[in-house]
Amino acid sequence: MRIVLDAMGSDTHPDPEIQAAIEAVQLYGDEIILVGNQELIKLRSPAIQNQPGIMLIHAAETLEMTDKPAENARRKSQNSMAIGMDLLKTDEADAFVTAGNTGGAMATALFHLGRIRGVKRPALTALFPVKGGRCVVLDIGANADCKPEYLQQFAIMGSVYAETVLGISKPRVGLLSNGEEAGKGNELVKGSYPLVDSSRLNFIGNVEGKELFGGGADVVVTDGFTGNILLKSSEAVARLITDILRQELTSSFTTKVGALLAKPAFVHIKQLLDPAEVGAAPLLGINGLVFVGHGRSDSRALVNAIRVARQAVEVNLLPALRDAIQQRLEISTDQKGI
Repeated sequence: MRIVLDAMGSDTHPDPEIQAAIEAVQLYGDEIILVGNQELIKLRSPAIQNQPGIMLIHAAETLEMTDKPAENARRKSQNSMAIGMDLLKTDEADAFVTAGNTGGAMATALFHLGRIRGVKRPALTALFPVKGGRCVVLDIGANADCKPEYLQQFAIMGSVYAETVLGISKPRVGLLSNGEEAGKGNELVKGSYPLVDSSRLNFIGNVEGKELFGGGADVVVTDGFTGNILLKSSEAVARLITDILRQELTSSFTTKVGALLAKPAFVHIKQLLDPAEVGAAPLLGINGLVFVGHGRSDSRALVNAIRVARQAVEVNLLPALRDAIQQRLEISTDQKGI
């Protein structure tokens, strides 16, 4: 398996990427293609060019976090994302991983790989920790403004991801709304409801936040504006609870003893809530396997991102998405004709 890792993605690039590439090769035995400024990479790690299983490909430019996505993705045609994704396009690699500018990754993927036939908008997808496991939530930021047909496609792609990658048979799909009843929600939710319902998914209707975190759905669909607020609010609440627990559990001798006894449980909770455990979110709908991690990703997060990308390759996620989009949309169109 050949995984491309954008060496210029994270906030502290290329150090986490170099370390992640070395660890991933040792862990999985696959080829890791590091794309970035070769001079800088070799300066930080002189031995990297002699590491078995690691290939270096030079990229003269970098998409910075401050760059305007669409404008700079075109202007910086030799950026590390563009060169890395071109390797997917020419079948010289199987998946692409970056911790760089999310908008830049989206724009570059659209320019260089295009969309799966029939897909109107790709969706950035996250795995939320919920009661009993994880929930696929999309979109979490790629599309601030959406139409009902976009959410219909998000539902199809999210269902395929849950089934193929997470191994969930007949994933329960819900629309994020402010009420469970079919008539609740804004115009986008109301317009999306019948379209998702016509797609022959395991559609359970509208879900509120409590159903999401309570494990009441396997896939939750929303627009990128709402999804991004949901994601960042959830991360902030998780950090707040963790900080409060740490403060309270170290406030006295008695609580310190209790904390020591409960340490294994707290370690498990920390792992469950830590975004680095997931590593990266897939851009579903792109005609290639593209995964985007957080800018603060360290080497552990990037190794997990590579793991997630490998898993998607192993289960043939891209062909499954292509087939599902065609089949489900044909079903939906046929029903409209009836």
